[in-house]
Amino acid sequence: MRFTVERDLLADGVGWVARSLSTRPITPVLLGILIRAESAQLHLSAFDLEVSGRSQVEADVSEGGTVLVSGRLLVEIVRSLPNKPVEVRLDGSKVSVICGSARFTLPILTAGDYPTLPEMPAAAGSIAGDLFATAVSQVAVAAGRDDSLPVLTGVHVDIEKDRMTLAATDRYRLAVREVLWTNDRPDIAASALIRARTLFDAAKALHGTKTVTIGLSPTGGTEHLIGFAGEGRIMTSRMLDGTFPPYRHLLPSESSSVAVVEVATLMDAVRRVSVVTDKTVPLRLSFSGDALRLEAGTGEDAQATEEISINFEGDPINIAFNPTYLTDGLNALEESYVQLAFTASGKPAVLSGRTEKESGAENSYRYLLMPMRYPN
Repeated sequence: MRFTVERDLLADGVGWVARSLSTRPITPVLLGILIRAESAQLHLSAFDLEVSGRSQVEADVSEGGTVLVSGRLLVEIVRSLPNKPVEVRLDGSKVSVICGSARFTLPILTAGDYPTLPEMPAAAGSIAGDLFATAVSQVAVAAGRDDSLPVLTGVHVDIEKDRMTLAATDRYRLAVREVLWTNDRPDIAASALIRARTLFDAAKALHGTKTVTIGLSPTGGTEHLIGFAGEGRIMTSRMLDGTFPPYRHLLPSESSSVAVVEVATLMDAVRRVSVVTDKTVPLRLSFSGDALRLEAGTGEDAQATEEISINFEGDPINIAFNPTYLTDGLNALEESYVQLAFTASGKPAVLSGRTEKESGAENSYRYLLMPMRYPN
């Protein structure tokens, strides 16, 4: 095997498949990236038995072949190379990587023991890469991180005709994003639960891709796979087992009080006041008239207060939030203004965006936040 490839193309391809490398391998070959060179193409792949990644890169192949090398080591080597063409060749039991005056040699792993990667499921539809990346990032922030509750570590993807709904929750907040997509299967209705970290990494890497194709295994099949493809890159993932909790009824259709404030102004105030507290101590917010008062700290502890101007309608509200969770929700908004809708002080608030202070709420994204208890 021998080929020459542009350094940036190789780095992009290796970086994509490295997301699928196993961190706790049951066999050493799962630590490897498989390199297959043929014709004018370089095929890279990695698989941890749950998530697979493949990329296709243009290369000048003088001699075809297949080798398996340490994935993490290859990633570090490629990252460190100068911006020059990279020559890769098989020399006996080692692979040589030459770029300018830099030269590396890597031992090869046993490629014959490498498992067969799953095929990309049949395409169900497509969506713009930027829109997909934004939608995933908005909901993934609310996914749980406790692996003892695997269902809550996932993003639930619900597809019905030309509408896709993504949702995630860790029991303390719920994020829901609805997007339109191009449906390749008329009247399709399907759902999938995929690990949030996996989906976030894939969507982030596909940001800027013109079109992302989404594939789903047939309902009732044995594979239970979801796949994403765009511009020579493919990722498949086994869906999480279990049933995502019903969530739509948690989003109230009416509110007793509504506050509207510029996102940047509220973010700055939350960050300043939160300096004296941490994520386990509530940030207290009091809404009344045309003002919002933020408070943190009590008794002999450090304390902070700040007051900002808002638009407010309805009954006064005194409520407390986890400051980190509130910041996460504000960060996820795309619009310049945030609308906070309340039903009561002891019940969740719903954050949504507004393009202008007087415009209606953009309900394609909603972030429901549970209040924290605090002493009066």
